[in-house]
Amino acid sequence: MALTQRGDPTLRPVELELVPPGPGEVLLRVSRCGVCRTDLHVADGDLALAQWPRVPGHEVVGRVVAAGSGCRRFAPGARVGVPWLHDSCGHCRWCTRERENLCPDARFTGWTLDGGYAEFLRADERFCFALPDRYDDEQAAPLLCAGLIGWRALAMAGEAGTLGLYGFGAAGHLIAQVALQQGRRVYAFTRPGDVAAQALARSLGVHWAGASDASPPSPIDGALLFAPVGELVPAALAHSEPGSTIVCAGIHMSDIPLMPYSLLWRERCVRSVANLTRRDGEAFFAWASAHPLVSTTQSFALADANAALSRLRSGQLTGAAVLDCR
Repeated sequence: MALTQRGDPTLRPVELELVPPGPGEVLLRVSRCGVCRTDLHVADGDLALAQWPRVPGHEVVGRVVAAGSGCRRFAPGARVGVPWLHDSCGHCRWCTRERENLCPDARFTGWTLDGGYAEFLRADERFCFALPDRYDDEQAAPLLCAGLIGWRALAMAGEAGTLGLYGFGAAGHLIAQVALQQGRRVYAFTRPGDVAAQALARSLGVHWAGASDASPPSPIDGALLFAPVGELVPAALAHSEPGSTIVCAGIHMSDIPLMPYSLLWRERCVRSVANLTRRDGEAFFAWASAHPLVSTTQSFALADANAALSRLRSGQLTGAAVLDCR
């Protein structure tokens, strides 16, 4: 399923040439692909495309059917996870410091190259991940972005003992479980009126769940913003303790409104997350292998990708949507 023309967010079935894997590449038969809000930003034009058609999708679980020259990590039949970061240049000042997420020449699955809303996908073996056996394909798919970006964002929040999660979808419901298992206090902020998301949050054990315009029972000392709503930045700051870090975890966000300096004063910090690194993935999947995470998913056939994106756009999903691409 691909975007076929500028300004049209509708995905359409297309037939593309099945190109054999080049040096260092693996060819995967896709099993599942998660539906991420970044896919919605690509479809809606918030992230500009350089060419069409373009196949979105970057939470990809598949099995190796062929490998190019030089591949050593994954044998045919191996289960592989493909994330947002497809590759990076390897020699710039960011790459040489293991910060390839900031590489100016990085390429991205489902945005600058075709992604996983497909039957087959080529991927750079170096940037793929082995997946913990405890998760089946549908459970594993959301881990490849919602889980990974949530993990990186959580690390940026430092040692925050009381954590606010703004937006309780795919990333929020996964990283809440990580934070709770780390012994943190977790407050879940959802869209006003989203009783399903609040019920999911409570079922996972959060200490409080309510609307994003509500006041939590006590101040927070860190927040992760998964909802791409700039107005949530001053809202989170208003509920935060001195020294708190507010982490904007999306690749796109509406404008942050003007706000008084008093909200930022006393060493509060607002920062963003950009992509992920391979080190993030290795650390997260090692943690997820040793600790149980429950992926709450809604399954859609690949042909129904437009319906999945529409439900995400309108806030009608609970947990994560996953495409069955078999």
